[in-house]
Amino acid sequence: MRNAALAAFMLATAGCTGAVSERPVSAAPAWSEGYGLAAQRAKIARIAMPADTAFLTSEERTVTNLLIRAAELMNPIYLRQRSVENPTIRAEIERSRDPRAAQLLDMFDLHFGPWDTLAENRPFYGDEPQPAGAGFYPRDLSKETFDAYLAANPEQKEALTSPYTVVRRQGEKLVAIPYSVEYREWLEPAARLLEQAAARTSNTSLRTFLTLRAKAFRTNDYYPSELAWMEVSGTPIEVVIGPYEVYTDTLYGTKTAFEAFVTVQNPKESAALAKYKTLLPDMERNLPVEERYKNFNRPFTSPILVADQVHGGGDNVPGVQTVAFNLPNDERVREQKGAKKVILANVLGAKYERILGPMASFVLVPEQARLVSKKYMEEETLFHELSHSLGPGTISVGGRQTTVNAELKDVYSASEEAKADVMGVWNILYLMKRGEMPSAEREQMLATYFAGIFRAVRFGVDEAHGRGAAMQYSYLKDKGAFTWDGSVGRFRVDYARLEAGVRELVADLVRLQGNGDYEGTKAFFERYARLDDHAQAVLATTTHIPTDIQPDYPDRL
Repeated sequence: MRNAALAAFMLATAGCTGAVSERPVSAAPAWSEGYGLAAQRAKIARIAMPADTAFLTSEERTVTNLLIRAAELMNPIYLRQRSVENPTIRAEIERSRDPRAAQLLDMFDLHFGPWDTLAENRPFYGDEPQPAGAGFYPRDLSKETFDAYLAANPEQKEALTSPYTVVRRQGEKLVAIPYSVEYREWLEPAARLLEQAAARTSNTSLRTFLTLRAKAFRTNDYYPSELAWMEVSGTPIEVVIGPYEVYTDTLYGTKTAFEAFVTVQNPKESAALAKYKTLLPDMERNLPVEERYKNFNRPFTSPILVADQVHGGGDNVPGVQTVAFNLPNDERVREQKGAKKVILANVLGAKYERILGPMASFVLVPEQARLVSKKYMEEETLFHELSHSLGPGTISVGGRQTTVNAELKDVYSASEEAKADVMGVWNILYLMKRGEMPSAEREQMLATYFAGIFRAVRFGVDEAHGRGAAMQYSYLKDKGAFTWDGSVGRFRVDYARLEAGVRELVADLVRLQGNGDYEGTKAFFERYARLDDHAQAVLATTTHIPTDIQPDYPDRL
């Protein structure tokens, strides 16, 4: 299955890297007091992840299996993007005589490195902190030093801050190495598999995308294939493969991580959601901010799909699992063709059944806990993804045309995830008032949203979604959106104040983004991204519930 295959692949490639390790092989493991390896491992529950693929034709099954093999090649790339030292560290663990070696290897493969992503990236092997720049920059490079270098060498800025390069030292200089060069060892075989899949499919749009994405792996130019991906239609196969998210780059927030989602979509469920596309312009108009912060430059016709994931790769594999995505992130593509929203139905369903559903009774007073529902976890996930396409994108700062991502840098990811959370709730409330969704279920929706904050903060406040959730908790507390009921040790939501708080938070986040206000956004999160004793007490009662899941996908269909 997928987990066994991943471990075997890492073993086979552990010694192969295009970068020189900065870590001595002899470094001894350091164990921090109070850290329980088994208890931390148990926070992520292994589960079989089935998907209905009976409707696939023989051709579609063959194409999907080729894509699964290509997805696996994103794993050794992302392993090195997390840290160039990772292959050396894994080999060291494998050679060690520690009686916990098997546990350590399992934990390493779970998190793609020796840092526990559910414990503020605390090292569970060795004592080296995770580098802020991951494997994208020299370990000792600080943000201040990088900023100073860019200011002194403006002719290098575009290459050094490109989403598709790694930064390395060359004497006193910093140099940008294209992904196509740094990761050629894995990108070339992946490109060949995409070309084989392109040759087998009879779907013209899928063939075009796969051919162009194979070319991008060799040329480092992803723009044509991003446009082509937006045009893929008429096939149940929905595949994402390449460099996308910037969460791993906590130094500067610009370097993209390789990942893969191999999915098969349910056309009937996708068609049922299509109506929301036509309402996106109205949602933009309804944002509770001044007109200058609203963005009507993006198309509002991009696809909304419901799919089952059948395999993953790279950044999609370790730690917390994705339940939906909204891609591509390239603002040029978004302004031409919008972005595709894909809900991973089987992953989301498993998370509700194993995590959010059981958590509700520990978060909310009984009469409100009963309102938490899978339906509104699904709806809030959908509207979270829709909301990524709303609000500022390309902006003007000091007369410069730039983007929100470029201006907010390392604080962008948490800002954007939090914006999508609360804007998603705001948009559902708007559609309920319009009669597009049942207004009688308003309290169900708000109760589900509030309980969901506690599911997300368990990811850790250094992770984008977790940090954004912690901020929402503290901000809404200040607005009186909920109170603590000491008699039952649970929260009680004030629905009217929660709605008002959501409105104000949407406005604050959109203005910060629209102004490209890095310092203001940083200060905003430093003020609010924290949990009080009541929140900590609730979380302490949920330790028996998994924090997340580790899906076990088939190696082939």
